[in-house]
Amino acid sequence: MEEMDVADLRQDYHAGRLERADLPENPFVQFGQWFADAAKCPEIREPNAMTLATAGADGRVMARTVLLKAWDEKGFVFFTNYHSRKAAQIAENPRAALLFPWLPIERQVAISGPVEKVSTAESLAYFVSRPFSSQIGAWVSHQSSVITTRSLLEMKFEEMRRKFAEGKVPLPDFWGGYRVIPETIEFWQGRSSRLHDRFLYTRENGDWKIERLAP
Repeated sequence: MEEMDVADLRQDYHAGRLERADLPENPFVQFGQWFADAAKCPEIREPNAMTLATAGADGRVMARTVLLKAWDEKGFVFFTNYHSRKAAQIAENPRAALLFPWLPIERQVAISGPVEKVSTAESLAYFVSRPFSSQIGAWVSHQSSVITTRSLLEMKFEEMRRKFAEGKVPLPDFWGGYRVIPETIEFWQGRSSRLHDRFLYTRENGDWKIERLAP
């Protein structure tokens, strides 16, 4: 197998630019504009896919991809199993970082701040909107636990599918949403020669400070 020198993998960026004059004072307005652009790009299959990084009390950092399911000026919401590893880390250290890597349009958005559970009503409203198979999947998977074979998972899925075939699937008490409440939001636009445009919004006393960062 031919070895690849990853140090030689390079790509210059020319898709756009970002200037201070372009930025609204509210970062959620800017996020909405960029999210709409990402959603229109055919090369970005899931514009709501975001990397979620968490750390427990031991300081061990873990990252995984989750899907953004709602956002507004209160924060960014995703859903998961409350018994998962990410949930255990959030319980020990209720802070997180998010990253939207919209690489085909040479943009990234990085968000950090505290995390809180959404209300049961919010979790239920989203849960009932999910496809039947996804609702069953939430009941079946004890997320992050060790399983011996996939067949056991599939058998449990069929068992639960038959159990709820004639009625509504209830919301599991171990499943629901989290909201990341942003203290910082950074917008990154790729530029030529690695002289990227980076602007950091920082929340201070209810207002947002905007600073340009060196690339």
